[in-house]
Amino acid sequence: MPAHRPQPSAQTPARPAVNSPHQPLSRRFSVAPMMDWTDRHCRFFLRQLSQHALLYTEMVTTGALLHGNTARFLRHSAAEYPLALQLGGSVPADLAACAKLGEAAGYQEINLNVGCPSDRVQNNMIGACLMGHPQLVADCVKAMQDAVSIPVTVKHRIGINARDSYAELCNFVGTVREAGCRSFTVHARIAILEGLSPKENREVPPLRYDVAAQLKQDFPDLEIILNGGIKTLEECQQHLKTFDGVMLGREAYHNPYLLAQVDQQLFGSERPVLGRFEAMQSMRGYIAAHLAEGGSLHHITRHMLGLAQGFNGARRFRQLLSVDIHKTAEPMALFDQAAQLLQGR
Repeated sequence: MPAHRPQPSAQTPARPAVNSPHQPLSRRFSVAPMMDWTDRHCRFFLRQLSQHALLYTEMVTTGALLHGNTARFLRHSAAEYPLALQLGGSVPADLAACAKLGEAAGYQEINLNVGCPSDRVQNNMIGACLMGHPQLVADCVKAMQDAVSIPVTVKHRIGINARDSYAELCNFVGTVREAGCRSFTVHARIAILEGLSPKENREVPPLRYDVAAQLKQDFPDLEIILNGGIKTLEECQQHLKTFDGVMLGREAYHNPYLLAQVDQQLFGSERPVLGRFEAMQSMRGYIAAHLAEGGSLHHITRHMLGLAQGFNGARRFRQLLSVDIHKTAEPMALFDQAAQLLQGR
């Protein structure tokens, strides 16, 4: 695949990202990689709300990149920067090859998934099951670091069933650190690999922020990013007293307007906060370009349904953009109708 960096078209103006691909990333605030959610349309929308938040792709497996539609999996707009690619895999050579593809496409970080608990990925030695194989994770990280010049990071749990002691967590982090990894995003729950669904694994195992905090204390040279259960920017500010960064997942997706305050509250930006209506308007050019390519409005607006959360009219807003959208012959008119519900907000 030829190396190229996708650029936004003239039809899709966007606020420039604060980081170029060559500047160091800030992981002070990031949005978690989420399967079926953080696709390129979601990321473009979230970028309208925050210039500084680090965004992650959905997990992309090495098999999909090496044997599937590589260009489709790596496609993104430069307007999404700062942007990281999350990979799923456990074969060092394959991960190295995919990391090179990601760097050539313009991604600014490669992140290895060592946290997903689903049966499907376990069967392919991907995700949380790798916490039981710290040396293999270290070999994977080393292979990727040798292949690229951008940072290679790891996202993991605090343990898995049968390997959930603090000593085992320290062994995992220490082993991967020896391979050269300097940034770890810690989902502060264990993963139970048998008997719980991925959804249950995000809710049933208790959050143990104390374990993650102890990890930061015992590995002060490492960048430790906290993930799991964080819902407000006030909580983010408290956690940033202990950790180097915070990562939000479901809350950032279901309540995306939370990101509108991130730059001011967490990065000290003086840029005016974008209103909800203005956020809608900022997407018009991008949506028009997508429709011109033969795409569907729903591909984009499904990620915007939470923009009206907490307001009268939120139900009507969601109905327009998730139900009525499939019946209309004039998608942009319907989009504008939904946007009017946010006028002045």
